[in-house]
Amino acid sequence: MKAEKSMKIAELIDIDRGIAAILMNAGMHCVGCMAAHGESLEDACEVHGIDADKMLARINEYLADK
Repeated sequence: MKAEKSMKIAELIDIDRGIAAILMNAGMHCVGCMAAHGESLEDACEVHGIDADKMLARINEYLADK
């Protein structure tokens, strides 16, 4: 499975719970809030001032190593 920027935070965490740790380590503590169900990775990165392409690459590297 490969993550995409358009995926909701909750969808990503459903793929693999380890993604929550990646997001939290980057300062994105939205993994447990209601916004996680309606906010895409790209939207969440924008709100937190994080480069969405870099975050996506980090998540996909993690998934590739599984």
